[in-house]
Amino acid sequence: MKNEKLSTKERILSEALTLFSVKGFSSVSVAEIANAVGIKAPSIYKHYKSKQDIFKAIITDMDIRYKKYTASLQISGDEALKDIGFFSMVTEEKLIETGIKLFLYFLHDEHTKKFRKMLTIEQYSNTELAALYVKQYADEPLLYQSSVFELLIKEGILKPENPKVMAMHFYSPIYLLLAVCDENPGREGEALQMIEENIRQFIRIYGK
Repeated sequence: MKNEKLSTKERILSEALTLFSVKGFSSVSVAEIANAVGIKAPSIYKHYKSKQDIFKAIITDMDIRYKKYTASLQISGDEALKDIGFFSMVTEEKLIETGIKLFLYFLHDEHTKKFRKMLTIEQYSNTELAALYVKQYADEPLLYQSSVFELLIKEGILKPENPKVMAMHFYSPIYLLLAVCDENPGREGEALQMIEENIRQFIRIYGK
């Protein structure tokens, strides 16, 4: 969807996120956002109270987009109890397919990609955004996956190992490959092959 088809409020979010992904959140002014949208700075405040308000709206929008996508995969993507039915019945091939689709979503979805780049820039200078970076890309994914694995252990589907360590084994290579592809898009094919091999090996190690 091109910006001219968006409402002014949506264009503000889109242009703000683009600027944040290039310069970082802290270095972008409301005037710069307004200029990118093609409106005067005071007009921004008709839609958002502040730059922080724009940032919060971006997070809300990203969450809605993610929920819509994971629903298309028949999972919630962040609530283990809701997803345990899917994972307890899923085949190895379906798990690989789902894992690859989620990887490609995070790699190619424009909003998600730009948000990740913004947090990568800000993690070294903004303590609040550094904490959000850790929460977004480490704490929450690991908590979700360890909760899923704990439930699968209770159901006798996985071996009784430490679910937190299992989550590290499963997720860490995937996030590493995401970082590699951010900097080297030409390695996407290699990354997808490694994700498949990672999932297959994980099942061989921990499956019963």
